[in-house]
Amino acid sequence: MKEKIERVDIKAIKEPSFVKTLGYKSLAVLCHDIRNEIIDVVSKHGGHLSSNLGVVELTVALHRNFDFPKDKLIFDVSHQCYAHKILTGRSLENLNAKDSTSGFIRPDESEYDAFGAGHSSTSLSVAEGFANVRDLKKEDIYIVALIGDSSLVNGLSFEALNHIGGRFKKFIIVVNDNDMSISRPVGSVGKFFRGISTAKSYNKFKNGYRKLLYSNAPGRAIYRFSKAVKERIKRTLVPLTLFDGLGYTYMGPFNGHDIKALDKAFKRAKNSTKSVVLHVVTQKGKGYAPAENDKTGYWHGATPFNKETGEPLNVHPTTVSWPHIVGDFVKEEMAKHEDSVLICPAMIKGSHLEGAFEAYPDRCIDVGIAEEHALTMAGATFAAGYHPIVCLYSTFLQRAYDELLHDCARNKSDLTLLIDRAGLVGKDGDTHMGIYDEAYLKSIPGINLYMPTTFDELKSLMDMSMTKGSGIVAIRYPHTLMPKQDSYNEVEIKPWNVLEKGDSKEAVIAVGPKGAELLKTLKDNGYKGSLIKALRLLPVDEKDIKSLLGYEKVTVYDSYGTKNGFAEAVASSLLENGFKGEFKSFAIPNTFVQHSTIAEQEKEYGVDVDSVLKEIL
Repeated sequence: MKEKIERVDIKAIKEPSFVKTLGYKSLAVLCHDIRNEIIDVVSKHGGHLSSNLGVVELTVALHRNFDFPKDKLIFDVSHQCYAHKILTGRSLENLNAKDSTSGFIRPDESEYDAFGAGHSSTSLSVAEGFANVRDLKKEDIYIVALIGDSSLVNGLSFEALNHIGGRFKKFIIVVNDNDMSISRPVGSVGKFFRGISTAKSYNKFKNGYRKLLYSNAPGRAIYRFSKAVKERIKRTLVPLTLFDGLGYTYMGPFNGHDIKALDKAFKRAKNSTKSVVLHVVTQKGKGYAPAENDKTGYWHGATPFNKETGEPLNVHPTTVSWPHIVGDFVKEEMAKHEDSVLICPAMIKGSHLEGAFEAYPDRCIDVGIAEEHALTMAGATFAAGYHPIVCLYSTFLQRAYDELLHDCARNKSDLTLLIDRAGLVGKDGDTHMGIYDEAYLKSIPGINLYMPTTFDELKSLMDMSMTKGSGIVAIRYPHTLMPKQDSYNEVEIKPWNVLEKGDSKEAVIAVGPKGAELLKTLKDNGYKGSLIKALRLLPVDEKDIKSLLGYEKVTVYDSYGTKNGFAEAVASSLLENGFKGEFKSFAIPNTFVQHSTIAEQEKEYGVDVDSVLKEIL
């Protein structure tokens, strides 16, 4: 009988159970419409495009075969959750805007979002946690972890894989393979054994056989012998994968865009008595030609664009971003210093390091999503006689705190540490804020943390960081725009620069490009106190602190870090040196900042220039 195609109004979806009743042709139309909605929304607001387009059918199949939210779906990173949000009744209109749908999984947004995520490789550990509690409660539910092939190779994932495989805490791991192949022997014998091991009747017989023989000592001996014979035959005929060796049932690879095939795969996975690794192959960017053909990662996180041409909408010909300039300077430094090595954990495109990687492929290393590995490798690179340059986002540096302390600082390494996306990051929300590094780097001996306000300062800092004996020079910078420059001038590197020596006994110390804007605005508005630009944030210079002891009021402005960072370091040092005046700081509270625009976030926490100006004047 010919299937009648049903078209679903995706903007009217309230919950996902309807996908269980649709025929495959209707499901194909649904997936087509979901893709168009994702492309339309991201073209207007920006967001993660390629990763979401690649998992539409897979997401629909998951909701067809499981009963979420009773069952638990654990997303890794969760930048591939847009189809899931549509199917669970959430509009993507105004994506990532204040008080609107987030681009990441958020349990406070929906009961369908089991566990919040934004960083890579957490899903397997999370899934085991849910499986442990499920079994303690004696619940009859499925736990499913959806993880990408790039996230799977992170150390945290391997720790979880190693632990889970030896335990009887079953859950289903769906590996979304959209780039890197996971080796798996194929052939009729392998398919035959996989089909048997996941068949319901086989597992029912196996459980009964084990229960019967385990009732006495001779039976247990017979069971162990028969199991050994079975495993010997299986190993001879079916080569094992890493997952088999760790104690999982491996299934796949399956076409991640074939819902019918995925239905069968999930049914088999549910029948298995062991944890299952379901290998699914998808095409990143499927359904939008520019994203399908993207080899550089441009369409992974997209800015607003013209849907017809793929051209970006927000073009600023007279300005350039801090990461772009950093990328140019890194290439220049590597040309001057042949004993330098660039290490980047998966963010070549995001941090604009393509030029260095093209020019010096032998000295540029992308370690993938492995920040901990990157920093320990950097420490060893210095110990072996070369100068390491490590570039990564502030939010991801958090993951490598131990390695930075233990393997770099403790060993007195020279290291150029470039901290991208420092400060508030806007729409990516609380998982990606770059506001915490000042506070935690403050606790590591030997870290020299800087934040330039101009490209000239940035260039001079990078030059200085490459000199022998410089120690760990950490340079943080935002993902904002500055006017382009034809050339760059060398400037003197001092911890603080007094721009104006005021007549009054007040002083304002400010950080970063926003700090420079505030100082200029104060001067233009007739402020009579001293204006000080802080270039080095950590450690605070004792000489500079002592120069403030005679002031009646000292104000610190840092819209790029929490109060626990530079502001607290200044306050503490002033107090220790006997400061008797008033201290005031304008910095971000030690909190989790939700998604909205950077301007809205600054206004909410009182660190926008206008609010601070009114307070000071």
